[in-house]
Amino acid sequence: MIDIVLPKNNEEEFIKIAEKLGYNRLLFLYGLEEYIEKQKTPIKNAKIKINYGILANERNIQKINGKFKNKNIFVAVKSPFNSRDIIERSYANMVFSLEEPGRKDFMHQRGSGLDHILAKLAHDKNVAIGFSLSSVLNSENKHIILGRMMQNIKLCRKYKVKTIIASFAQNPYEIRSFYDIISLFMVLGMQQKEVKDALSRY
Repeated sequence: MIDIVLPKNNEEEFIKIAEKLGYNRLLFLYGLEEYIEKQKTPIKNAKIKINYGILANERNIQKINGKFKNKNIFVAVKSPFNSRDIIERSYANMVFSLEEPGRKDFMHQRGSGLDHILAKLAHDKNVAIGFSLSSVLNSENKHIILGRMMQNIKLCRKYKVKTIIASFAQNPYEIRSFYDIISLFMVLGMQQKEVKDALSRY
């Protein structure tokens, strides 16, 4: 049982809560400079396994891709308004939170941050699409985020895009039970095998 989180010098709190909820592994995502610092003093003696990844952005993703290319480091990007360049150039292993506000829904289609062109690109470039529980918890319009997620799940299935689901919590108290996350995404339309695969790719 694994989760992806975005700590801010509160790693120990994340670990304690994750242990209580039955997780056996956490992936901590950090900005580039903090990632380099954390590699110097990795967390030891935790009861659960800790992995580290880089949380990139539009400004530094190309630099990160050049610096760590072929080093088997997990690189994630929280979706910018236009994710095409990042997906097309395979700069990241995963782009997540495509459904967050800032986009306008259309009459017959939600502005979910993903369309058939991006979905096909993500499949061809082997870039996973991440679905964030934190996007739901912190939204004032949860029904909009959930509707967009449902649309993106269908697109990912149609174009055989790899998916990843996690809490992406910035606050330890945003972590939810592994089984709660499974239940939510099955309600949103993921099939049992899709959920299992989406929880085992990081």
